[in-house]
Parts: sequence; structure tokens; C-alpha cells
Amino acid sequence: MSPSGRPPDLFDAAARAELERRAPLAARMRPRSLDEVVGQSHLLGAGAPLRVLLDGDRLSSAIFFGPPGTGKTTVAQLAAARSSKSFVPLSAVTAGVRDVRDNLDAARARLGQEGRGTILFLDEIHRFSRSQQDALLPGVEDGTVVLIGATTENPFFSLNAPLLSRSTLWRFEPLGRDELAELARRAAAIERVAMGGEALAACVELAEGDARAVLTTLEVAASLARARARGGPAGDGGGEATVSLAEVEAARTTRALRHGRDEHYDVVSALIKSLRGSDPDAGVYWLARLLAAGEDPRFVARRLVILASEDVGMADPTALLVAEAAARAVDRIGLPEAALNLAQAVVHLATAPKSNRAAAALWGAQSDVASRPAGAVPAHLRDAHYAGAAALGHGVGYDYPHDDPRGWVDAEYLPAELAGTRYYEPSGHGAERAVRERLARRRGEDPGRPDGDLEEE
Repeated sequence: MSPSGRPPDLFDAAARAELERRAPLAARMRPRSLDEVVGQSHLLGAGAPLRVLLDGDRLSSAIFFGPPGTGKTTVAQLAAARSSKSFVPLSAVTAGVRDVRDNLDAARARLGQEGRGTILFLDEIHRFSRSQQDALLPGVEDGTVVLIGATTENPFFSLNAPLLSRSTLWRFEPLGRDELAELARRAAAIERVAMGGEALAACVELAEGDARAVLTTLEVAASLARARARGGPAGDGGGEATVSLAEVEAARTTRALRHGRDEHYDVVSALIKSLRGSDPDAGVYWLARLLAAGEDPRFVARRLVILASEDVGMADPTALLVAEAAARAVDRIGLPEAALNLAQAVVHLATAPKSNRAAAALWGAQSDVASRPAGAVPAHLRDAHYAGAAALGHGVGYDYPHDDPRGWVDAEYLPAELAGTRYYEPSGHGAERAVRERLARRRGEDPGRPDGDLEEE
């Protein structure tokens, strides 16, 4: 009995009921079984690997990796509910090394005294320092705890290799449009509101794959709709109202563009590959994504300068000038205006003919420098400007190209060990076709030999 004489279970039940009534919609709609989870069918569908392990209570230490609102915490809690093990949640934001060690000691005691294992759930595990992660390692390694770490950051960037190697990585994907729409319809029923097609589509679109964002948006929009229907302030009660498009947009007036460390690399990669693939529309889109996420424009400019030589190269020698001019504009002008210069460079690089032959020539030469003996500089190429150099044979046999009416001479400029090696083979793309033809004439070769890289006129 409680001090008031009221049975504790009735009091606790009433408190739980009141908390559930007041809880945010996302908390009230948290699934109570794996079958209620929306999304992640590749992990939780019938016969899917994670579902099989959870159904058999055979889950070993795991890292749940994915964007916010994809169900990582929910699945961890459901895993604990289906397991005979104790569930101990920790937050990497507040827990320290001492907390980790205390919980490992408690897990060992529980295992010895009760024969019961422990699931240690560590939310935002990427926030743990290396020393904190090291403190976890012994308990994970000897099976004292089954670790479930949830993270929005790429674990290959944020977790110690030993900890990662002892855990199974499960990737949670953003929810699809149909899944988000199903979730929104369920939420609307709980909130006792109707939704038109436009409002539902906007709610899904603005969520960007985040289930929690859908529920939060709908909860606010439902309050606005009920207030409009009653002609008074928003509240908990009231009859059914219809959520409008305007109320959905008002409920989510700002969009916080997520851009973690791993997504930084992914979006930059998408930009580079779009430009390499000659798609100016995709290039401008990914540029806009980078700038909206607060990316340093100087970093973007540096990547464009690199791409101008690596992927456009001699097919359009002006590409490097354009990219370098954009980089200078970023330094001199700054955002937001410098975004125009970056956009011009992106469009130029995307639409330019492509050739990586200059880059490939460098890579081939670097490989030979690293793997083959360094050949002596041929005598005719050695420095001959000082007194006595001629006596050593330096410069003997060197023909000055400008003395030849053609402006070049047929001579060997590589070490003897590499004589005849070709690192640079120009393509037939853009301006590089003229370079190819010029070199072929000097070599007495057919510039149009059928190697498949001469572009159609």
C-alpha cells in the first residue's frame, strides 16, 4: 500500500494513462510489436535477417545505423521486449566512462546471480569518445552485454574499429512515400482529424523519410485544424476537423537539412559523379544541397578545381580557368552571391567534353616512380650551364627545339629504362582531338586509329 492507502498499481496505472494522454504523438504511436513497425521491411519483414534473430532471441551486439526517425530506438526496445534479457538504456550524451563500467559490473552480477543477460542500449553512440568506446569493449567481447548502439553517423567514421568488428551493422533506410503516407493516415485517425490529398502529400514530402517528422508535423497541423474548426485556441478535444495544406505548411515552416559527416561525403560524391557524368541539372541540385547544409563554399570550389583537371582535362583546357576563377570569386565575394559563380563553374564542367587522360598519365608515371628503379637522367638532358659541365658530357647531343622549323625535334626524353613508354594517350574528345592528331603526326601514326574514343561530329 502507498502512504495514502491507495493500491500502488492503480495509482501507477492512472499516472501511466495520464502520461500517455499527454505524451507527444510520436510517443503514443510507438509500435508495441515488430508487426506494427512501418518501414525497414528489408530488416524486419518475414524471413528478413534481423527479424529472424529477434524472433529467436539470438541477437548479438549490433549497431543500428540510419537517419533520424527510421525506427532505431523503437526496434531496440522491441528487441528487449521479446528477449529474456534485461534492458538497460544509456545516452551517449550524458553517460561517461564511469557509467559504462558501473553498468558492465551490474550486468556481470545479474548474469552470475540470476543467470540473466543484459541488453545495453546506447543511443547516439557516435558521441562516445574513443576512451568511452574502449570501456565498452571488454563487456562486448566476453558477452557480458549485448550492445545495441544507435547512430545517425556513419559508424566507419565514428566508432573504434575493434568495437565495430565485434558488432553486426544493420542499416536503417529512410521511409518511402507509401510508408510515410500510411503512418500519417494512422496518426490522423488517432488525432481524430481528416486529411485531404494535398495535405497528406505535403506532410509526406516535407518529412524527407523521417517518421518522427511526419508525426510531429501532423500533430501540430491537427491542433491548428481543430482550433480553426472551433474558432478558438488549439486544444486536446473537439470533434473531427480537416487538416489543410496551409496547416501542414505552417506546422513545418522550416526544414532542417540534415548533413552529418557521412552525408557530407555522400553529397560531395554525388556532385562529382554528376559532373563527371555530364549532367548539369543534377550538378546544380547537389551544389544547392551542399550550400543549404552550410558546406564551406571554399571546399566546394576546391573540388571543382580538382575535377577540372582530373575529369575534363585537355578535352576543354578552359575548364580549369573557369573553376579557378570560381574559387577566386568565393574568396573575394563570399556567399550568397558567390553561389552564382559556383553554379556557372558546375554547369561549365558538366557540359564540357570529358577526358581523364592527363590524370591517367600522371597516375601511370607515379606508379613507375614508386615501383621501378630511378633511371639516370640522360646525358643530353643534364644541366650544362656551368663551367666544366661539357667536360662531363652534360648537354652533349641536345637539340634546341626552337632551332627546328617545326618547333620540335624527335628525341628521347625519358631515362633509358623507360625509353618509348607512353603515359599520355589523348582521347578524341573536345579540344583533345587536336592534341591527339598533332602527336600522331609527329609519331607518324594514324590519328584516327579505331580504339573507340573518337567522338562523333
